[in-house]
Amino acid sequence: MKVANAPVSYGVFGLALPGTVLPDGEQLARLVHEAGYEGIDLGAPGLLGLGSDLTDRLARHHLGLAGGWVDLPFGAGTEEEFEAAFAAAREAMPLFVAGAQAGDFPAPKPTIADMGDDSRRLHPGGGEELELAPWQWDRFGERLTRVAELVRGYDLEPTFHHHACTFVETPAEIDQFLALGAMDLTFDSGHLLIGGGDPVRDIVRWMDRINHLHLKDADRSILAAAMGSEDPLRDVWSKRVFVPLGQGDLDVEAMMSTIMSSGFDGWLVVEQDVILQDEADLARAVQDQIDNRVALRRWLP
Repeated sequence: MKVANAPVSYGVFGLALPGTVLPDGEQLARLVHEAGYEGIDLGAPGLLGLGSDLTDRLARHHLGLAGGWVDLPFGAGTEEEFEAAFAAAREAMPLFVAGAQAGDFPAPKPTIADMGDDSRRLHPGGGEELELAPWQWDRFGERLTRVAELVRGYDLEPTFHHHACTFVETPAEIDQFLALGAMDLTFDSGHLLIGGGDPVRDIVRWMDRINHLHLKDADRSILAAAMGSEDPLRDVWSKRVFVPLGQGDLDVEAMMSTIMSSGFDGWLVVEQDVILQDEADLARAVQDQIDNRVALRRWLP
């Protein structure tokens, strides 16, 4: 098993506040390596470089490419919107191919996800009234199969990330996704907490379908505090729903004991999504990722 981190832990992702000064690709690679991680997620295409620039950067910082976010409108969206997202996904695949050539590491897994819609973004945590109808799951499966075939056409193996404010968020929705059979699962302990699951229990029942791990801790009280706001999705992240390992509702010891006994041998990506407000927030994010790696050395030296 190899331990990675991700740009989102340093505030570099789509919810970042406009005008915020964020680390660039070179800074991110250096910070992740210096914190003791062996790999990094891709971030936005081009953030870590393209082609040889990407592989050179990874090699300089002794990092493997763990994966990278690729979302599409599986559960909602018109055919035109899906085709546009599918074209963007195709354009991203050479980056993962390049990453697979950087050092002796497990191959990166393109991390496929649903985009959700406005109704889901207003209700982090989900609910039965927000779930897809059977015909929408049929369409979801057809679209998912196309993406799986695309990824495997590049000799890569996809993984699917259940995620807050999307149509695969709650345990019931994850079960429905797994029943489609097109690809296996990125198990994310923090997003499962938001979606009402029990990470320690649920990882066991899904283990034979898990091919990628995102380890994060979450404070579920933040979820309740953001409900009713005009933009609960942003509020949940701004109020720091994701906290350093051991400071939230995740039983880290039980989680890691289960993972270690499972025989899992791929990438374990530590994430702590944060929206940076100022330079002090960046300094805190840097220290949090150092502390998160230290916390894992009991299991993964």
